[in-house]
Amino acid sequence: MPLLHLSIDELLTTTRAVRQRLDFSRPVEPEVIRACLQLALQAPTPGGTQNWHFLVVTDPAQRAALAALYHKSVHAPGGQEELFAHMLAAATSEQEVADLTHVFAPARHLTEHLHEVPVHVIPCLEGRGEQLSGASLAGYWGGIWPATWSFMLAARSRGLGTVLTTLHLDFEQEAAQVLDIPYEDVRQVGLIPVAYTLGTTFKPAIRKPLDEVLHWDRW
Repeated sequence: MPLLHLSIDELLTTTRAVRQRLDFSRPVEPEVIRACLQLALQAPTPGGTQNWHFLVVTDPAQRAALAALYHKSVHAPGGQEELFAHMLAAATSEQEVADLTHVFAPARHLTEHLHEVPVHVIPCLEGRGEQLSGASLAGYWGGIWPATWSFMLAARSRGLGTVLTTLHLDFEQEAAQVLDIPYEDVRQVGLIPVAYTLGTTFKPAIRKPLDEVLHWDRW
């Protein structure tokens, strides 16, 4: 798979959370996923230890089972759909309703089509981390994120779209049974849908100005 012609800055500013522009009809070659994960292995990791793993799910039945758990989380009491309904009920204008519908549309689209996404990647950590101190817990959780982001950047450079999701973790133990993960010994930390994108051009996101979030020497 040829790489996209992106500068480093373009890669960093246009690797988006892709939910609506995933191509469900195009298979993703195993060797492309392996190449992205091989690059992810080189990410910095706390203390030089590697307590993290990636589980790649391509089997249609397993993907459907994970999507069902994701859907159950979205529609559970207090879940995403209930939040959306409450916000719509509180809207005071047609424009506000339209804006909310627009904001929630990508997430709702992914929920309804997750089973069609050809690859699900599950980042995992060894252990459960439940008895760790604050500093150790930060290191435990922090170990997986550089590698996860490296994987997503590598995927973007090859024309793939990704998004880091966590909703299926409301039913992590059920997902562990689907995937034969030893639940007591391994913690799932997310689910990354992976597919080629419909078009490869993405724009930087709208973010707060740097000076609104930058603190120098003191808060």
